[in-house]
Amino acid sequence: MSEHSESALDALPEAAPGTRRSQAKAARRAELIAAAARQMARKGFAAVRLEDIGAEAGVSGPAMYRHFKSKTDLLDQMLLDISERLHEGGEAVVAEGGTPADVLVRLIEFHIDVLVTKPDLITVQDRDLTSMTPDANRTVRSLQRRYVERWVDVLADAVGPSLTRDEARVRVHAGFGLLNSSPRLPRYPDAALGELLTAMTLGALYAGV
Repeated sequence: MSEHSESALDALPEAAPGTRRSQAKAARRAELIAAAARQMARKGFAAVRLEDIGAEAGVSGPAMYRHFKSKTDLLDQMLLDISERLHEGGEAVVAEGGTPADVLVRLIEFHIDVLVTKPDLITVQDRDLTSMTPDANRTVRSLQRRYVERWVDVLADAVGPSLTRDEARVRVHAGFGLLNSSPRLPRYPDAALGELLTAMTLGALYAGV
């Protein structure tokens, strides 16, 4: 085996720890965001300290600053993450194709899946959006508008020309109001809740058309 080959092999073990470190850092960041979402959903952004979030996740206060510059930076990253997930997920649902009516059902099911897995993030987004930095706030609102407009496209196609885009947009926002209330609903089995919310949202979107 040549010296060049031996050097290449010797380099491989050095790359693996770096990858593991990156994965560990990403996993810890996700834990901290989840802990922050739980606390902010319960108490509100203003009442939560970085040290409180770190304590819940088993991280010292000073160590929190290795992941986030401030509590506002954490909020920015949290709400950017969930907004990107919704936007990209909605685009993926539409890209799968199907009739507009079928796509609309899948959009509702996707949104419900996010609500079930990330209810605290949805609560924080609804309540603490104005606490973000201006640049992050603009990005989140842009992602949200694009997500809404994708739903409007699909609903307008499903109903046909009798439904104006303005009315479709009102219906979609009303549907989101229904769906996003789910973290505040009485406890109910997830599968049954998903079916119920899907039926109710479809009823709201199609009401009177």
